[in-house]
Amino acid sequence: MKRVVLAGGGGHCKAVIDVIEKEGSYAIAGILDDREKVGKTVLGYEIVGTDRDIPTLADQGYHFLVTVGQISSPNIRIGIFEEIKRHRGRFATVVSPLAYVSPHAKIGRGSVIMHHALVNAGAVIGDNSIVNSKAIVEHDVIVEEHCHISTGAILNGGTLVKSGTFFGSNAVSREYVETKPFDFIKAGSVFKGYGNG
Repeated sequence: MKRVVLAGGGGHCKAVIDVIEKEGSYAIAGILDDREKVGKTVLGYEIVGTDRDIPTLADQGYHFLVTVGQISSPNIRIGIFEEIKRHRGRFATVVSPLAYVSPHAKIGRGSVIMHHALVNAGAVIGDNSIVNSKAIVEHDVIVEEHCHISTGAILNGGTLVKSGTFFGSNAVSREYVETKPFDFIKAGSVFKGYGNG
């Protein structure tokens, strides 16, 4: 079984652990977090080091998954992802068996599709992105890299979510609209795009 190191030990990490355990393709080798947390555990998995250990772990052939959450900014997630890439680390891509991902969809490196999410035909999820629990990504949607599609969000057909965007819980997009890069779409809102009245 492939062994994965999780980068980030907070609440999102707990949710991802649950998906990994359910999915069964990866064994969790440990978690990276702040130095003062080394030796502590998250759901029974030890915090074994910090981001400074990425080069050594990459050389040892571990897979990685960035498990820092993303709400106000994707910058921490992007920084960790780029550090892993710089050291030629391998990325895990994890899809919950309770989710539905069309065989005609594409999921990028280091992305996670959480429980009961739906990714429909023709959709593309970029690298290092989160499609959270019960989110719906409809046909032909493009979610670029480093995005978080939050719990219960609905992206209707043809929507383009630009890099680094947070799309909030229960927010809904109209069809064929486009966010800005690093956008923040509020929870519960109806996103109609820009310049559409």
